[in-house]
Amino acid sequence: MGYAHEYAHAVLHRGRVPMEPTDHVVDWADGPRKGKYYPHAEAFALPGTADLPDVPVAPGLLPDAAPDAAGPGGGAARGFSLPLLAAMLKDSYGLTGRRLGIQANTDLPGLPFYTHANWSRGTAGGGGLYPVGIHWACGPSGPLTPGLHYYDVHRHALQRLLAGDVTDQVREALGPDAPAEALATDQYLVLSVKYWQNSFKYNSFSFHVVCTDLGTLVQTWRIWAAARGLRLAPVLWFDEPRLGRLLGAPDGEEAVFAVVPLHWDGPAPRRPAPGPAAPDHRPAVRHRDRERSRRLLDFAALEAMHGATLQGADRRPAPGALAAAAARPVPGGGERVPLPAPRFPDTGVRRALRLRRSSFGRFDARRPLGRGDLSAVLAACAGTRLAGDTDPSGAVRPAALYVLADHVDGLAPGAYAYDPEAGELRLLAAGPQGSFLQRNYFLSNYNLEQAGAVLVPTVRTTAVLDALGGRGYRLAVGTAGAVAQTFYTAAAALGLGAGVALGFDNVSFAERLGLDGGDEAPLLIMALGHERPGSADFRYEIA
Repeated sequence: MGYAHEYAHAVLHRGRVPMEPTDHVVDWADGPRKGKYYPHAEAFALPGTADLPDVPVAPGLLPDAAPDAAGPGGGAARGFSLPLLAAMLKDSYGLTGRRLGIQANTDLPGLPFYTHANWSRGTAGGGGLYPVGIHWACGPSGPLTPGLHYYDVHRHALQRLLAGDVTDQVREALGPDAPAEALATDQYLVLSVKYWQNSFKYNSFSFHVVCTDLGTLVQTWRIWAAARGLRLAPVLWFDEPRLGRLLGAPDGEEAVFAVVPLHWDGPAPRRPAPGPAAPDHRPAVRHRDRERSRRLLDFAALEAMHGATLQGADRRPAPGALAAAAARPVPGGGERVPLPAPRFPDTGVRRALRLRRSSFGRFDARRPLGRGDLSAVLAACAGTRLAGDTDPSGAVRPAALYVLADHVDGLAPGAYAYDPEAGELRLLAAGPQGSFLQRNYFLSNYNLEQAGAVLVPTVRTTAVLDALGGRGYRLAVGTAGAVAQTFYTAAAALGLGAGVALGFDNVSFAERLGLDGGDEAPLLIMALGHERPGSADFRYEIA
């Protein structure tokens, strides 16, 4: 047992025992930027997405879908190119438009003002804060002069932070036991998290939130790449302090959460034979992020979790270790409800990501959710894998799914467990769920009783920590974030309303689903259904 277990327990019970500090007040006027700011780093504009055909989303959402069915002019790509990488960055984390609609979230009064503009992105972000920094370590086989670049989301541009090939430093940090595909390339996306960008709002809870943010971003990339016949898998175990020094990231203020190797379109990179050892040669970024906030706060739980997930960061778990924490199969017996085979329309990936949004207060139960739509979303979520270095093949199903249904066509109200192998729902408790959902949700921005169904992903968090150590917390909660991104993208492709929330009484949900006393932790609630027609909505597309 270590601190990560204590933190996981505190998060699970925070609806009943608030996490310290209980007197924290958010200073919105002194909040950080949504992104890092390097005033003196040279910027290079990236290609736009207009000339790159969209491709159907289905191969990215349903693992059995053929990757070569990539749509008109799309086709399966042989590897990444600069236009492909630029499009993936834009479609995932880049700013794509401004939205303003009548809805129930608490930030609505400030959104009409330009300085508080709500710029949409393809990837979901906890609290809309987007604290993940994207850095591209480009080696000699790439299209640019080798170096380390930061993706500036506001300008859709790269800022060169360091010139020269540093991919050997990345490979050495990954270690010789990293997956072979991670060591065979000289192109890497390095993902860091600037804690203050989230902790100013969520204080001690922020470490949990940024882990979901990691999962949502990586899963967007996995969906996007799979639709073009490409595979992406993050590496989560590596010498983190070494990569932090390379990025010039102050330890404790910013942390490297993942490295995503890219298979580049072209000949395999040719690396020169190693020269004389130079142990003191450690290139590092000298540019420094300029903080907007005048006053930064520290939070003991955040610092402790940062330390807990640094322990053993460069000691990769043994192959197969994650299998001990896999989701358990749904028990046989009980009342079963078969679902239609999952199918998605020919909606493009880019279009689905542009349509993705949270349905704050917009659900309308007068139009029931179709069982076919519910089946498609459940199948996509159940197929979600981060497939990182602890499970490169994606063989382990890390998350189980439950459904609290009230307004689903042909399905009696009740709580159900989803059996992905059989494509069925197993009844756990009969009866309406709306009153329970509203009573155990902390905020007022969702009308959960009006949703067709609320999906609940669970992860055996304690088992993950037992199998992988404290660093496994990033994987466990990142997996929940990946499921949330799949949920949003699938709902958008089907033309459904969707909303994901973390502010609920986890313990009550565990009790409702018969999970109390076990190690399955409900980490998110995901509302799905139709929205009220004809609501006022303003959209201004910029990409």
